[in-house]
Amino acid sequence: MALLDLAMQGLAVFGFILFCVLWLMHFMSIIYVRLHLHKKRSEVKQAFIQLAGVSLLKPLKGVDPNLIANLETFFTLDYPKYEILLCIQDQDDPAVDVCKKLLGKYPNVDARLFIGGKKVGINPKINNLMPGYEGAKYGLVWICDSGIRVKPDTLTDLTNQMTEKVGLVHGLPYVADRQGFAATLEQVYFGTSHPRSYISANVTGIKCVTGMSCLMRKDVLDQAGGLVAFAQYIAEDYFMAKAIADRGWKFSMATQVALQNSGSYSIGQFQSRMIRWDMMVFFMCHCLAWFISDYIQLTGVQGGPLCFSKLDFAVAWFIRESMAVQIFLSALWDPTISWRTGRYRLRCGGTAEEILDV
Repeated sequence: MALLDLAMQGLAVFGFILFCVLWLMHFMSIIYVRLHLHKKRSEVKQAFIQLAGVSLLKPLKGVDPNLIANLETFFTLDYPKYEILLCIQDQDDPAVDVCKKLLGKYPNVDARLFIGGKKVGINPKINNLMPGYEGAKYGLVWICDSGIRVKPDTLTDLTNQMTEKVGLVHGLPYVADRQGFAATLEQVYFGTSHPRSYISANVTGIKCVTGMSCLMRKDVLDQAGGLVAFAQYIAEDYFMAKAIADRGWKFSMATQVALQNSGSYSIGQFQSRMIRWDMMVFFMCHCLAWFISDYIQLTGVQGGPLCFSKLDFAVAWFIRESMAVQIFLSALWDPTISWRTGRYRLRCGGTAEEILDV
């Protein structure tokens, strides 16, 4: 009985500490969102490297209804010196025609199209980007996924954060306002559960970066071996961030979110995506007060009124949290990852092997 009492006391202490840690994470993320995100340009600090040239690396695979609209926002950036490097693996990819259309529409924008990629490892994104990376002419490289939409001053915001001691600037992933309940579900997740972990990790010094929108110093990446050094990993964004941090550089988060605007989305796609992500993050439980704090945080990340009702939020939040256990267990049970048109098996240490159909 004494041993059982001791175990119960230990469990109670652990539960109390966990409770305090989770609430501390929530408060940190809410305060950070309110103080840092969606600053007006006059409120943003002056840039150390404001007029530095930027090479935008854009990996493309296939098309969706929003692809051309998303890509066009990069051709209309209000920034004095940047180039757009469009990278497509397959000559027959329909994204080729989309790129050629935009290149013809904006002949005065410094943009080039690279087709064919370069096989240097297991990571298809790195393979696709290699020709563009090798052809980049500026000292800053901005790797930004195909589904991201930007504002005219987004690049200015990123370079404003690239101060003297910063080696990487990243955007907090979020999603654009779209129609349908699947879109609401994604927006609730990226405005509540995800930024709570993402922001609190970065505030406490834990390097937590996603590769959706990252501005990096090219010379620092080259010191680590260039993009080819990260081709053996599926989570290339984590290992690139680690390489930059290991060389003594700091990270900074942009005041604008990385706005995902994919034209193809469903609850099934959302669930599959979370299974892949939850191989690297832990699931946390919530209560009613947690729900309220999530709503407060979501409105802060949104930076304005939500495009759905509080009832829609409640239903989407409940579905998202109900799915979390199943998503987490599925990620632990099966290390197989489906990414674009390929399938991979995740190994210990972050490396992966491609599963070839026989």
